[in-house]
Amino acid sequence: MSPRLCRPDVRCKARSDRTTTVRPDFFIYATAAALVFNSQFFSTLSPASGTLAAFATLGVGLVARPLGGIVWGHFGDRVGRKKMLVVSLLLMGFATVGVGLLPTYEQIGVAAPVLLVVLRLLQGLSAGGEWGGAALMSVEHAPPGKRGRYGSFPQIGVPAGLILAQLVFLVVSNVTTPEQFAAWGWRIPFLLSILLVVVGLMIRLRVEESPVFALLRENRSRSRAPILEVFRNRPRELVLASGSFIANNAIGYVFLAYLLAYGTQVLEVGRNTMILVVIIGSFSWLASIVVAAIWSDTVGRRPVYLVGSVLLVIWPIPFFLLVDTAAFGAMVVAVVVLTIGLGLSYGPQAALFAEMFEARFRYSGVSFCYAIGAVLGGGFAPLIATALQQAYGTSMAVAAYMVVVALISLVAVLLIRETHHPDSPARLS
Repeated sequence: MSPRLCRPDVRCKARSDRTTTVRPDFFIYATAAALVFNSQFFSTLSPASGTLAAFATLGVGLVARPLGGIVWGHFGDRVGRKKMLVVSLLLMGFATVGVGLLPTYEQIGVAAPVLLVVLRLLQGLSAGGEWGGAALMSVEHAPPGKRGRYGSFPQIGVPAGLILAQLVFLVVSNVTTPEQFAAWGWRIPFLLSILLVVVGLMIRLRVEESPVFALLRENRSRSRAPILEVFRNRPRELVLASGSFIANNAIGYVFLAYLLAYGTQVLEVGRNTMILVVIIGSFSWLASIVVAAIWSDTVGRRPVYLVGSVLLVIWPIPFFLLVDTAAFGAMVVAVVVLTIGLGLSYGPQAALFAEMFEARFRYSGVSFCYAIGAVLGGGFAPLIATALQQAYGTSMAVAAYMVVVALISLVAVLLIRETHHPDSPARLS
């Protein structure tokens, strides 16, 4: 199936499609969870147990994603892609700023971690549908033959947001003393996110509605119950698309969250050094996403996915062997190769997922798959990795976990049917 994403007589406007979601909210949270949340919200626990608890709150946000995917997907298929993007942005901004203003355990007791979990759930609800809206606004504006390229715009928002979050933490940690950073410095990245909310809102309000949804509305062919139609008509695609994202999300969170905690607490590498390693890996991730997305427009989505999936299977053990040296150069090599695998299995994803579902229930389909893959993959990956390291005392246990999730996704990718057929006539479905 290779559905037409733009009507022949409707010109897809390139100036309206670049809905890149550079929203570092999740990555600000992940960085803070790795570095300071154990002492701020779980101070009655040991440092190791506090880190486990902090990573547990990280996973809670992803548990809320499926519900967010269902809600945003329903209204995205019924009301429009653009409106849901605006609403999700406002909710995410509210939750992120709220974390930055939240009192600590020492100030209000057990209410502090409870409120932290509530705000994290709101982040998860927002993220459950935000990616789907951004992906469809990009892909559904794309002309035939360039869906992978256009679909890379929301994908690069992940490493771009991570780079921005790490840079802010790096600056703040260098202009404050360790005591100041622990007392109030860590809040600055959360509070600065309000600026991105304003900028993002201005951009999204100016973006035109997807021409595909406009045509559905014009023809009165919108689904009344899109999520039910997805389950009824595309169960195979739901399972395989969700499975294909498990490894990318799990290993991605090991890279962006667990690696910071592991490097600073277990290997005793300096915080600034570890942040710099993650920033370098993020640039590699961003570049590989763009290359992979463009490549998928030429050779197809599945071959690119397969290369990335195989790399994620074979690299975790060499990755930790290099990281465990605690040498800066070796760690850089480790993260660059790892993020190339992440980029190859993430760059074509927006186009692939969009091409797997008919337009009338596409928002629901792509959002639900993305959310389920995130829950089964990245939701508790840093928590699992930390628990494995503490239980077995070796990073090879974490590497084995990464290999297992990578094999699951590899099987799913092998079973996915190719969706990109550049020589076949494009059509709206």
